[in-house]
Amino acid sequence: MAQKPSPSPRAATYADIEALPPHKLGEIIEGELYVSPRPAPRHALATSMLGVEIGGPYHRGRGGPGGWWILDEPELHFGADVVVPDIAGWRRERMPALPASAWFTLAPDWICETLSPSTAILDRTRKLEIYRRERVAFAWLVDPSTRTLEILRLEGEEWLVAGNHGGDQKVHAAPFEAVELDLAALWEPA
Repeated sequence: MAQKPSPSPRAATYADIEALPPHKLGEIIEGELYVSPRPAPRHALATSMLGVEIGGPYHRGRGGPGGWWILDEPELHFGADVVVPDIAGWRRERMPALPASAWFTLAPDWICETLSPSTAILDRTRKLEIYRRERVAFAWLVDPSTRTLEILRLEGEEWLVAGNHGGDQKVHAAPFEAVELDLAALWEPA
């Protein structure tokens, strides 16, 4: 569960994230430290398989157009905010090479948050607001419990729903519409 600690007289710092045990994930949003456990198996399966489905054609150019960096759990630093989407992608025309640092300051072109009961509220509210502020063009919300994919596209200052898909549908989902995505690959077999 993404837990917010009791109110503290000081804003959280990166040292607070570094002090966490290795099985915990830390994020700082508006000065508050959020701590989450490592993903549960259904969450990990959906995220891993999505990375496989998109990574081949977009990261490696196998069976698709290439031209992207697709990375699992990149640490994003936006001012004092530190967030970690489950997957993110940058068009290589915007980021020709990976940074030398352990984190990224350039906002991705696409992020994916795999929802779990403990993180869904944070992912859908405060983190989406940061992604909007940083001008991330597309956000995907994958929910393994309902077997759904919600696609959000940034239009001006607002997120618009660009698609809702679920179950075992095969979809062409922006910004990766050049290749068919088989949603059944993301879910635990029934």
